Amino acid sequence: MNTSLQKIGAWYDPTATEFIVWAPARQKVELLLESPQRGIHRMQKDEWDYWRIRFPASPSQPMPGTRYFFRLDDTITCPDPASFHQPDGVHGPSELIDRMAFSWQDQTWSGIPLDTQIIYELHVGVFSDSHDFDGVRKRLDYLADLGINAIELMPLAQFPGSRNWGYDGVYPFAIQDSYGGVPGFQGLVDAAHARGIAVIVDVVYNHVGPEGNYLSQYGPYFTDKYKTPWGDAVNVDDAGSDGVRNFFLQNARMWLEDYHVDALRLDAVHAIKDFSAIPFVAQLKELAADIERRTGCRKELIAELDLNDPRYINPPAKGGYGLDAQWIDEFHHALRTLLTGDKTGYYEDFGSIGHLERAFRNTYVYDGVYSQHRRCTFGGHVDSNPYDQFVVFAQNHDQVGNRARGDRLTANLSFEQLKLAAATVLLSPYVPLLFMGEEYGERHPFPFFVSFDDPALIKAVREGRAAEFKGFTGDGMTIPDPESDKTFESAVLSRTYDDESGSALWQFYRSLIAMRKTRPALQGRTRDSMIVYPAVDNTLLLERKILNDQVFIWLHFGADPIRRENPTGQVLGKIFDSADRQWLGPGHADAVDEAGAADILPGQPIDLAPWSALVFEKKQ
Repeated sequence: MNTSLQKIGAWYDPTATEFIVWAPARQKVELLLESPQRGIHRMQKDEWDYWRIRFPASPSQPMPGTRYFFRLDDTITCPDPASFHQPDGVHGPSELIDRMAFSWQDQTWSGIPLDTQIIYELHVGVFSDSHDFDGVRKRLDYLADLGINAIELMPLAQFPGSRNWGYDGVYPFAIQDSYGGVPGFQGLVDAAHARGIAVIVDVVYNHVGPEGNYLSQYGPYFTDKYKTPWGDAVNVDDAGSDGVRNFFLQNARMWLEDYHVDALRLDAVHAIKDFSAIPFVAQLKELAADIERRTGCRKELIAELDLNDPRYINPPAKGGYGLDAQWIDEFHHALRTLLTGDKTGYYEDFGSIGHLERAFRNTYVYDGVYSQHRRCTFGGHVDSNPYDQFVVFAQNHDQVGNRARGDRLTANLSFEQLKLAAATVLLSPYVPLLFMGEEYGERHPFPFFVSFDDPALIKAVREGRAAEFKGFTGDGMTIPDPESDKTFESAVLSRTYDDESGSALWQFYRSLIAMRKTRPALQGRTRDSMIVYPAVDNTLLLERKILNDQVFIWLHFGADPIRRENPTGQVLGKIFDSADRQWLGPGHADAVDEAGAADILPGQPIDLAPWSALVFEKKQ
C-alpha cells in the first residue's frame, strides 16, 4: 500500500502552477485551459496513476482566476474532482485560486478541550438574512455572549444551486461559492478564533451527491460490494481504494491544517463500509493526530454513529479506532419521547423515564438489550468511556429537519417543557449541542430543501419525500416542496428573541451555560463523577460531584406537581429552579420555598413544579 498522501488539485505559488488528478483507468488526460488564456496541455501519469502538469514561472504560467477542465481519453470533459472553487456551479469549469494568500491572525490559538465545549450547530444558508459566512461572522459576538465556544457548520462542500442542506455536495474541496467560498470561510474561522470560539465542520465521506458527481469518470470511487441509503458505497476497501482514501484524507487535511478547523464531524460513519485491516476512520484519526502534533492545535474527530459500538471511540490499545467522540441519538430519543409522547417509527423503543435514566447511567440506552424496533439485541457497553466522548442534544438538523414539515420542539412543547429540555442537556456531563435558534424558542421550521437543476432528480426527490411521510398526511398536512425557494425561506431564522418569552428563554440558556462552566461539580466527566438515582414517578435525580462540591439535579417529566423526599443524606440549598418567575415559570409550591430561605434537611420534602428542573447544592 502506498501510505504517503499524494497531492491533488490545482496549486499556485509565484514559482509554479501545478495540476494533479488521479485517473487510474484513463489512457490520456489533458488539461483544458478555458480563460483568461486558452490551451490544451497533455498531462503525464506517474506510477500511482496521478496525472500531472507543471508550469514554471513565466508569462504563460496559469494564474489565480484561470478556469479549466480535464479531458479524459479525448471524449469526456469534466471539472476537477479536487476543485477548490466552482464559481459557475457543479457543471462549470474549476477555477485556480491562491488558497494560501489569506493572512491568518490566530497564531496564538490552540483550541478548546472537547470536555468544555458548548457546541452550536448551524446552517450557513439560513442562519442569517445574507445566507453566507459573513452573516455568521457578524453574529459571533451574540454567540459568545450566550456562552457558546464552538460552532458546528453543516456541510460546506459545493452543491448544486444555492439551497441545500449540504449532504448533496459533490466537490468536497470546493467550499460553496454562494456562502463566500474559501476567502469567506477563512475569514470566519479567523474571526471565531479571535473570540475564543472553535470551528467544527460537518464532512461527508460516506457518499457523494447525485448532481454534478463526475468522480466515476476518473476512477473507482464507488463500489457495488455494499449499498447505502444513498446508493453505492464509497470505495475504501476494494480495488483502487488507495486513491479514494487519499482523496478523502487530503480533504480532511485541508480542513484541519490549511483552513485551521478545530474538529470534523464525520457524517454517518456506519455507512462507510470497510472490512480492511486498517480502517479508513483509523487512518483519519492518525492524520488528525499528526496535524495536532505539528501545529500545536487540538484537532478532533466526532462521529455520527448509529451502531452503539464503542470500537469507534476506544483507543487503538483497546482495539478501537481512536475517534474523539460520537453523537448520541438515543439521549435525544429518550428525552423527546418523554416530552412529546411520540412513539412512532424508531421512537417505539423509547418513552419511559427508565430510558432516560439509562441514557444518563449507561450512555447507550440499548447496550446489549433487545430492541423492539430493530427486532434484535443491540449495542455494546461504554462503562469505561468518559462522558466527554459523547455529544447530546434536544434538537439537531436531523431530528428537526427529517420530520415531515421540519417542525421544531417549539411547535409541540410548552414553555416549561422547553426549559426542561434545555436543562436536561446542559446539566448533563455530556458535551452539549444546541441547534440554531433553540436558545430563544425559534418557531420557523427547518425543512429539507434543495435546488437541483435536473428535472428527473427534482421529481424523484419530491416523490421520495411524499412517500416517506405518506402516513403523516392523513390530517390534510402537506409536505413542503424541497425544491421551492419558499421552503428555504421558511427556514431562515426569525431572531424573535426580543419578546418576553424569547428573552426569558435566552437568559435561561445563558444562565445554565454559565453554571455549567463555573460550578466545579458540573465539570466532572469521569464515570465516578455522577450518581444516577433510580427514577421514580417520572422524576430523575442526578448527583454531580467534584471533590467537596456536590450538586443534586431533579428533572421532573410530569404534568402535575409532585413532592419528593430528600434522599441524599445531605442538607441542601436550592440554587436553580426552572419554575422561577424570572424564567416566566409558575413559581414555587410554597411561600417559604419561594423566598429561597429554607434549607432542605435529609428526609424533608422537596416540591417540584410540572415539567421542571431543580438544582441544589450540598450545604457545608
